[in-house]
Amino acid sequence: MTLSKKDRLTALEKRLKGTDTPLPGDELAKAFDVSRQVIVQDIGLLRAKAVPVIATSRGYYIEVANGHQRVFKCRHRDDQITDELNLIVDLGASCEDVFVEHRIYGKINARMDVKSRKDVQNFMNNIYTSVSTPLKNITDGYHFHTVSADDEKTLDEVEAMLEKEGFLVKE
Repeated sequence: MTLSKKDRLTALEKRLKGTDTPLPGDELAKAFDVSRQVIVQDIGLLRAKAVPVIATSRGYYIEVANGHQRVFKCRHRDDQITDELNLIVDLGASCEDVFVEHRIYGKINARMDVKSRKDVQNFMNNIYTSVSTPLKNITDGYHFHTVSADDEKTLDEVEAMLEKEGFLVKE
């Protein structure tokens, strides 16, 4: 039985809220017996209703803010990206995004959603197989990360380790 649009949107929102991992659009399309394009349109309708749906290269999910967030300004070489991200996730935090402050274009932000070493590895594989370069390279290595964790103590540990490893830029 095919669901009405209203029922499908309700079921889609419930399914996205009920997962900790992104759900691929193709998987959602199959589950609801609709095309991938219909899922894309449904995601747009959910966002229009202020449902915080996030799209990643791995699929869709509803953003649930962790208890605490902090922004860190960092700088390092390309060959240190893996070390920086592993440091964050190994301490139990998540790297939500990367952004730069460009003098002409302003803030340029990219969602990362890196929560584990596997996510770090997938992110790095995408960089290595892409013709693009890391966002930090347009600002001489300077960039910011929004990092989330369950508590302030974890964020303090992340900050201390970023500083110890020489990644943290003090203003």
